[in-house]
Parts: sequence; C-alpha cells; structure tokens
Amino acid sequence: MADRPNVLFLLSDEHSFRCLSFLDDQRGEPVNTPALDNIAARGTTFDRAYCQMPLCTPSRICMLTGREVRRCNGWGNGNVLPSNCPTIPDAFGGAGYDTCLVGKMHLGGDRQFVGFDDRPYGDLTGGAGHQWEPLDRVGEGGKAARILDAGVSELPESRLQEYTTTRESLSWIREREASSDGPWFLCASLSRPHFPLTAPRRYVDRYWDLEQGEPTGPLTEPKVKHGGDTADHPLTEAAIEGFELEDVDERSQLRARAFYFACVDFLDDVVGEFLATLERDGLLENTIIVYTSDHGELAGEHGLWWKHTWHEAATRVPFLVQTPAHRADDYEPATIETPVSLADLFPTLCGLASVDIPDCLDGMDLSTAVETGAEPDRDPIVCDNLVPRWGIGTEFRVVRDGRYKYVRFRDAPELLFDLDADPDEHVNLAADPDDEVREALNRLRREVTDTLDFETAAAERERDKRIQEEHRLDVGTSSASENCYLTDDGTIVDADCSLYDSTVVVEDPASTFDDFPDE
Repeated sequence: MADRPNVLFLLSDEHSFRCLSFLDDQRGEPVNTPALDNIAARGTTFDRAYCQMPLCTPSRICMLTGREVRRCNGWGNGNVLPSNCPTIPDAFGGAGYDTCLVGKMHLGGDRQFVGFDDRPYGDLTGGAGHQWEPLDRVGEGGKAARILDAGVSELPESRLQEYTTTRESLSWIREREASSDGPWFLCASLSRPHFPLTAPRRYVDRYWDLEQGEPTGPLTEPKVKHGGDTADHPLTEAAIEGFELEDVDERSQLRARAFYFACVDFLDDVVGEFLATLERDGLLENTIIVYTSDHGELAGEHGLWWKHTWHEAATRVPFLVQTPAHRADDYEPATIETPVSLADLFPTLCGLASVDIPDCLDGMDLSTAVETGAEPDRDPIVCDNLVPRWGIGTEFRVVRDGRYKYVRFRDAPELLFDLDADPDEHVNLAADPDDEVREALNRLRREVTDTLDFETAAAERERDKRIQEEHRLDVGTSSASENCYLTDDGTIVDADCSLYDSTVVVEDPASTFDDFPDE
C-alpha cells in the first residue's frame, strides 16, 4: 500500500478550455495560468475533453460515477447521486485509500459524502456554496445581474472559499501523513471562475481600468461572434432569452470578460500556492495531480454566456494529468488529440493507481495514454442535455467522433460541424451534405439512434424524481453562501455567517480612532 500513489484531484467550476496561458493566441485567451501551465508542461494534456453534461450537478455526478447522465440520475442541478452507483472514492476507499472531499461539490439531497471518508468544509447544505457579492444584493437582480454585478471582491481575501478549500485540504493531508502510512485521495473543489464574477483588485487591474471604465491591453473580444448557421437555432434564441442577454450591452459583456479572466488568474494563483506548499513539504513526491473543470464558459461566444448549450466553449474543458514519473522526467509530456470524456476520469485514475475498475462504468481507462502519450482507441464520446430547459424539444445529445461533432435534438434541427475546418461551429453541414459528409452524418445519426431514445429518456427523468423525494435534505444556513465546516465533534456549522450577518463593532472608524488614516 505504501507504494501506491496518492491522488490530488483539483476540480474547478466553469473554466473555459480557452483560458490556459500555454495555448497559442489563435485558440487561447490572454490569461495568466502559470500553475496549470506547469502541470501541462510536465504531464499529459487531453486537448479535446468534454463534460458529460454542461451543467454543475449532473456533470459532477457523472464524473464521480464514470457514467452517462441517464445511468446516474444526472439530469439537472440539485439531483441526488444514487446509492447504487459506485463512485471514485468508493473504489479508492475499498482499495485502502483514505479519501477526502473539500469545497464546493453542488450535490443534491442528503447524500453529501458519496463515498468520501471526510468532508471538513464545503457546501454541505446542498446549495452550491457560492459566496455572492455585492453583499447588499444577495439574491437580487435576475440572470443579467451575473454580468452586470461583476466587480472587485468585497470579501476579505483570506475568507474567500478558494483559500479555505486549499487550507483545509493542506491540513487534512498533513494530518493523514502524520497518522497513516497508507495512500490518500483528496478532491479539492474550487468555486471560481464560476460567477459571481468577483476577484481581488490586482487581478482585475490586468484587464480593466476601474477609474476610466476602459479595458486594458490584454482584454479580448469573444473569439466566436454571434452568427453563422445556428444563430437562429431554437436553442440559441431560447438561451439568449433565458439568460436575459438581450438586456446586457456589448460593453458590459466585455467588462464581464475582464472579470472572468481575473477570476481565472486568481484561481491559478491559489492552485500555485497550494502546490508549492505541498512540494516544499515533500507531499507531492508520490502524488498524481489531476486538474479539470465540471463544464466550460461561453463568455460571450455565439452571443451567449454561461453553459447548458452544445457549443465547444460550454462543453469542452481543461483536462491535465501529471504523475510522479512525469515530474521525474521518466515520462515525456504529451498532448492527446483524441476526443475524451470526463466519464473517463474514474477508470483512468484507477488504472494509474492500480485500483480495480468497476465493470459498470461508461468511461474508458486512459492511463496508457497518460503514461506513453499514445493516442487512445476511443469510441465516440457523448455529451447530453436531456432536460427541456430551453423548451420542449431542445433536449440534445452531442456526439464527437474525430473531426466531426453531431448534435441531435428531441425536436429541433440537427447539426453537424467539421471542427477541423470550422472550429467556430458556424457552418451546419447537416443542412446540405456532400457525399463524404453524408457518410459521416449517417454514421453519427445511427450512433444516437442506437444509444438514445429521447422519449424513453424523458420517462426515465420523471421516474428518477422519486430519488429527490427520498433524499430530501432538511437543513439550512443563515448565510448566503451555504458553506459549512464539519467540526471534530461531529456538528456542522455555518462557515460564512460572519460575512453575511456580521456583528458590527465600530460604525465609524474615523470618529473612533484618533489616528485613523485619511482616505
């Protein structure tokens, strides 16, 4: 057991695949991510990795179980991970690992541990745990406020949940190293760059001049403009309306991009500080590091924001793996171009750690690709949205196979893109296919027909509502973030109540302190 590697799983929320500074200018954005760049420079990058569903809770449920949406109750936010679905921590715990989850996981119901031995800090009330700002507008403003309220963080930096997550993670690892000779598996789940789009000022200043209200040099317009064959697709139009984007002008959206980039940079600094401390203490010597995100962020591409659509920026995520052998230069760094899925994470981690892989998974073991850099022989991957958020008929399944990406809807026009020739997804080849395209179109149509019936899926979704009823969680907090600590005596306490329901000690410092600095 002592020879088995530890696993440090770094999970973020809503990180666009474009926002990595090792990418070239054509694909990437002008962010600063040296910590993540370092993982990639001495590791394996899966360049075309997709989530199972571009929404927080279902993506995380699918990732933890290595299953598609329909086989793990991963329909929508707030859903419950069923007890009959083995999880990554179940497998590693059964193999003798100590396991821990720290931070936001956005699980629904009363199943908040899902196989982890410990969960010292996080959204244990099932409410996603975001620390909303500004403090006097918590819960107000509608969807458009996610963009319009972007700003400098008002919360003390030491109390931001990213720092709390990494500090509690570090404490747990140190305690395990002091008391146990066995390996550990820790998931540190970080909230940013998910909205609210707030960050400490020094990160914002890189992209936006707050005094002048103007962008600074690095800030870019969205790489993919609103237009092309899908600009008037029923889902596109419904998403623009649903996210209230018609109420937000282009300048406000550009400003929000500045704050999104600032959130990415802040996240990377937190990760870098965490990894540097672990390395200094010798805690990475036999540790696999994995970084990914639950889904992407459109950030203005196609005239859209957030997620829950078929587009690359919503469904595609960073996926980086670094092993001790990479850091020892025994394995060469590699970039894998074959499309893969976050359902592959479960079996891949098992393969890297010599943990038995359950036979009920939909994902594929990519450990050989991690170790050798060889392209895997991967079947087509799928990404689903099987809930009618954008109207009955807009439910979809994405199939990515080689250069082609096909999208079948329950009752809306089908789409086919050649992502090598058309990475912006502006040309719908399904509308007028030539002979070569028609062969690919028919093949991918069969792939969906053979694996999914939308009517059956809708019935399954209704059936699975009983799981939410059976696992209701009857707790709450007084704070807006719903983050909690699990204390040593077994009680769960609100972690952020002092931020949102503070005891005011001094109303006017200038009149209280003789030497209070002038503004």
